[in-house]
This record gives sequence, C-alpha cells and structure tokens, in this order.
Amino acid sequence: MDFLTFDNVSFTYPLMGDEIETDENGKPILPSPVFDYFTASLPGGFTSLIGPNASGKSTFMLLAGGRVKPQQGKVLLFGKDIAALNEIERNNYASFIYQNMEFEQDDAVKALLEQVQTAGTTRDAKAATQKQSGSSPIQPSLNDVISVFELEKILDRKLNGISKGEMQRVLMAFAVLYGSKSIFMDEPMFAMEDAQKHKAMEYLRDYSIKNKIPIFIAMHELDLSRKYAENVLLFYPNRDIDFGTPDEVLTNEALEKAYGVPVALLRETEALNRKSLNEAAEAVAATNEAIAKAEAKQK
Repeated sequence: MDFLTFDNVSFTYPLMGDEIETDENGKPILPSPVFDYFTASLPGGFTSLIGPNASGKSTFMLLAGGRVKPQQGKVLLFGKDIAALNEIERNNYASFIYQNMEFEQDDAVKALLEQVQTAGTTRDAKAATQKQSGSSPIQPSLNDVISVFELEKILDRKLNGISKGEMQRVLMAFAVLYGSKSIFMDEPMFAMEDAQKHKAMEYLRDYSIKNKIPIFIAMHELDLSRKYAENVLLFYPNRDIDFGTPDEVLTNEALEKAYGVPVALLRETEALNRKSLNEAAEAVAATNEAIAKAEAKQK
C-alpha cells in the first residue's frame, strides 16, 4: 500500500471579502486552482519538498495532512481518507508543523515537552488496549530529544520568550515526541543555524528510517536535501512535480527549469527565500507582541 495517494484532487483557495476582484463586466475573477485533477501515489520515507515559492509545496502538504480538504477527489493517507477523519484521528495519522507556527502557552518549554510526550504515550496505551496494530513508532526519550534539538538552555523559558530558531527546534521536538504515524513540516528550520539544521536533518532521517515513519519536509536548502533526503519532490511553477532520489531529481537542468535562474545563482535565491521567511516571522512576532501589550493595558 502506498503511503500517500492523491486521487483526482482539485483544490482552489477561496477568496474572502475584499480579496474578490471583478472583470470589466462585474463578474468575479476566480483564482487559478493550485491542483486541478491531480493524481499521484507516493511511498513513505524521508522526503524533501523543493521548489520556488508559490509552486504548491505548502498546499500539497496541507492536503496530505488533512489540514485542508479538496473540493474534488480524495487524499488517502495509509489508505484512509484523511479529510474524513476527526481531529484526534487525523493527528494520530499526521503531525503538522506550519510555517511561522506560534503558540500562546503559559507553561515553560520543559513542561510542554512533557505534556506532548504524555499525550502520545496515553494514546499508544489506549491503542494497545484496543489491539490496534501499528499505531505509532517507539517514542524517543525526552532527554535524547532535548539534546538533539539543543533545548537545554531554554527549558525553563516560556514560548513567548524564545527566538524563532529556538521555537522551530521546540516544534520539531513536539512532532517527534507525540509520535504520529507520519510527520509533515513546512519550512521548519529556516531560522536555525547551519550546524543545527544538519544535526536535526540527520536525526529526523534516522528516526524516519528506523521507525518506518514517513516524514515530508519542505525547505529551500538544496544541500540539505541532497545530503539527507531519501526522496525528493521537485515542484515547478506550472504545478508539474518530479519525484525520485536526489541524484535523479536535482539535476542542473531540472533546477533551472523550476527556479527560472541558472544553478550558479540558486544559492542567492535560497538566501532571499530564507530572508523573506525570517521577515515574515519577525512581523508575526511584532504583531503578537503589540496585541499582548494592548491586552495588558486593558487589564
């Protein structure tokens, strides 16, 4: 059985309020579909999603993880219609890390890590009682995860008091500790230092292979994909997608076609993409800080 199947899937983001534009006759201009009658079957493994911005990587993973529903067709995860599952079932099948994901929690990082691990352990015990086979991987120890993602210095701090790179490491720790049957990560490490990225990628790859847990991770770093990914999905602006090993997919010809620039300039393009993601993260953080201050004044 394939890990992930898109069966004749169509998806278009709905327009909201003032986003709706009209033509000269007053008729609404409909947005182009992100996917239009898209069909594909993919194995599990440690898979990197590569491609320019707005090529469909995030939407692909949102559909795969059941976070958005297709207007037509089905997305099957482990043979299950992921959009038909309730929230608890969906989270058991797929953990998801969004771009610029934020939390409002009063507990310190260590307490939150323990809560996530306990939630996963409780679920596994219940599944074992109900004799459900293959419900989840063997959970790693909390101390191992803290060490791998270098969280020792922030265990006593709250989430609103840590940097973006630290937040990203905490989120990856959450995903591993909860122990879903698969994990989807959308740009989970753009704010991290290079050494931390390599350490995280090596750990996630080994965790995926050892436990047979599919991990799909979208990123802009080609060197990380080449070094650690078992498979690569390369997204093109026209919504075409190539799949295969890094050597098969990440050729100079394919990359130049996907990004529209010579391979020699791709590092500069990657840097600009990471810069834009960091700027977006800083804007979100500034907005949250302003909201918190306003709420504090009202009290």
